[in-house]
Amino acid sequence: MARLRGEVAPLPADAPELSTFQVLGDDGVAEPTRVPRIADAELLRMYRGMLTIRLMDERLLALQRQGRIGFYGEARGQEGAVIGAAAALGANDWIVPALREAGAAIYRGLPLRTYVAQIFGNDNDVSKGRQLPCHPGTRAAHYVTMSSCIATQLPHAVGMAWAARIKGDDVVVLGCLGDGATSEEDFHVAANFAGVTQAPVVFLCQNNQWAISTPVTVQTAAPTMAVKAVAYGFAGVRCDGNDVLAVYSCVRDAVERARRGGGPTLVEALTYRVSAHSSSDDPSRYRDEKITELWRARDPLARFRTWLGAQGLLDAAGEERLRAEIDAEVREAVAKEEHVGPPPLASLVEDVYAEVPWHLREELDEVAPLPRQKLGGVHQ
Repeated sequence: MARLRGEVAPLPADAPELSTFQVLGDDGVAEPTRVPRIADAELLRMYRGMLTIRLMDERLLALQRQGRIGFYGEARGQEGAVIGAAAALGANDWIVPALREAGAAIYRGLPLRTYVAQIFGNDNDVSKGRQLPCHPGTRAAHYVTMSSCIATQLPHAVGMAWAARIKGDDVVVLGCLGDGATSEEDFHVAANFAGVTQAPVVFLCQNNQWAISTPVTVQTAAPTMAVKAVAYGFAGVRCDGNDVLAVYSCVRDAVERARRGGGPTLVEALTYRVSAHSSSDDPSRYRDEKITELWRARDPLARFRTWLGAQGLLDAAGEERLRAEIDAEVREAVAKEEHVGPPPLASLVEDVYAEVPWHLREELDEVAPLPRQKLGGVHQ
């Protein structure tokens, strides 16, 4: 049958949008021809970043269960995708995160105490308690404050990338999303605009196969998420999201392509959300946890640790020392931030008005009397 005008030829089975690129097998053994060239110190830094996410999540989720913080969302099982992508970026590149990339901000320089302060929403929190926990932002580390509204960050990521190109800045933007975000209008808007403008943006889709309780099987009829890039006129590639070296390789190539003017890429990191969506969720109510256990066995930390050991870069004693060091840092951050008081109440209005209106001044005085000088001398 003759192909209709404009009809796209079927992709071959080994197309990067359909096949899954992998460096490390489930057993931690690498395909030697695919191992990216990364300095030993950087490899160990990547492992440290992944382990920091794991230990930090364990400690902070425990605090939530004890009632000491109000909310928490883990990245357990997705550490390879988070750190692999972050490690592939340049220092001047930006991350526009989705829901589980806070570890990337820490990897890029966000102090652990600053992150913990944001979890508590205390007086040391740069956002003054106005964001949901796990929503840090850091201009210094080029990490935009995330939004829980699904996919709304993607047009922003494309806009930032387009602006960088117009200004002539050597900047690539990593726009993060989950599988559920590909069903939102903002994903279409962002991908379409990125394709038309050839903006230097890389979309990283962490396909963890669950959008809260909605499985990926009813999320889309497409065989992969990466194949969606074809419709928008740019590259797509799928990789093993539990393989930090595979994620690094694919994101690095996409960043280099964007930086030299080759346009966007949609990188799908196939992984699994082995924990709950958040501390407010009970996944046993809607999924077969036997499948979850299968994915736990594909632990990205265990795979990377095995490979590092085979390279002579990390042994059991070194692993134990690293765990103890990170655990101590997390505990110290919690100890120093947990008892810090809340942001000043007056900041609710002082950050909005140069001169506080009389009616808001009266309301503040009713709920918590404050010294007059705290309100900027606006009392009559």
